[in-house]
Amino acid sequence: MASARGPKDSAPAPETGLSIAELIRKKRDGERLRDEEIRGFIQAVTGRRLQEAQIGAMLMAIRLKGMDEDETLALTQEMVASGRVLEWPESWHSRLVDKHSTGGVGDKVSLPLAPALAACGCKVPMISGRGLAHTGGTLDKLESVPGFTVSQSPEQMRQILEKVGCCIVGQTEELAPADKVLYALRDITATVDSLPLITGSILAKKAAESISALILDVKFGSAALYPTQEGARELAEQLVSMGTQLGISSAAVLSEMDRPLGRRVGNSLEVLEAVECLEGKGPADLRELVTTLGGALLWQCRVEESVAKGTARIAKALEDGSALRTFQAMLQAQGVEANTARALCTGTEDQRLQILGKARTQEELVVPQAGKEGSGHRGNGFRQSGVGMERS
Repeated sequence: MASARGPKDSAPAPETGLSIAELIRKKRDGERLRDEEIRGFIQAVTGRRLQEAQIGAMLMAIRLKGMDEDETLALTQEMVASGRVLEWPESWHSRLVDKHSTGGVGDKVSLPLAPALAACGCKVPMISGRGLAHTGGTLDKLESVPGFTVSQSPEQMRQILEKVGCCIVGQTEELAPADKVLYALRDITATVDSLPLITGSILAKKAAESISALILDVKFGSAALYPTQEGARELAEQLVSMGTQLGISSAAVLSEMDRPLGRRVGNSLEVLEAVECLEGKGPADLRELVTTLGGALLWQCRVEESVAKGTARIAKALEDGSALRTFQAMLQAQGVEANTARALCTGTEDQRLQILGKARTQEELVVPQAGKEGSGHRGNGFRQSGVGMERS
């Protein structure tokens, strides 16, 4: 977190010629920031030369006045440049893939998707986040498994990818460190839903991963950052455009978030449901989203010649146990004891709950009469709309 310092530390960088207060005023008044001014701001954030109030003021100015496409691209590139960019063996380059969701209640897709993709021959260096606003974080869910360690160095990530094919880790100080500061402050300054800030945060981490293909699950609905499909589509189109300009084959899917994904909500409960999905079982809406996103990625990186064939291959990995075995191997590679990983992946639900633990206080809510699902339910699907599904 940035430290509180006095006005003498307010100049973001010599080449801008402007103090941070002047940059804030410029954006507050709706003016465009030049590339070198954005660079100066991000360098000052990374160097801890700003007060939190100054960073928060700039975030709010961006939230209220926005950024054009060139500003957003410059912001993203500078956040990438603020830290280390991962390097991988040349032989991996066409198979390095990742997924990002804009967040939703019960969204545990990453847990089964990463090992399913690895089981199909991809390398998945997934950098995930913690809870933001009302949405749960992938890292928080995985940390409900005793021993699971989300902190992995780039060298450890490479070892895990060589051995397992996938890892799910937290953002380190080395990778897009400017984003780590801004991410934490967005949550407490009501700027989470800013289009350029969302775009920069998501793509800075993905660009730092040096991936070749990215699928974006952009949510819309009453429990999403963007309640309307039109707002979600605008974000999806910008993410696809920016990702492509950063050299990443990018595509997006719009999916509903008017109700929780799957049937379970809460960190350990979502791990349970993810394991069910990895067994080829579980809720139909979760399975469909996992297979659709995975199928698109297999098509994007040319493992399969169509999204439909990619979807079928991901479904097979869930059904034949290869994705579940990969998940078990990933758990062990990231610190979970072998017996614990085995019991979680092959045990009964009671055995799994013994590992993950149960809530000390439980309350059963009984409805006065039987109900039925309304016309807006997902049924056997999640209502999707493809955006930017092109492959160069």
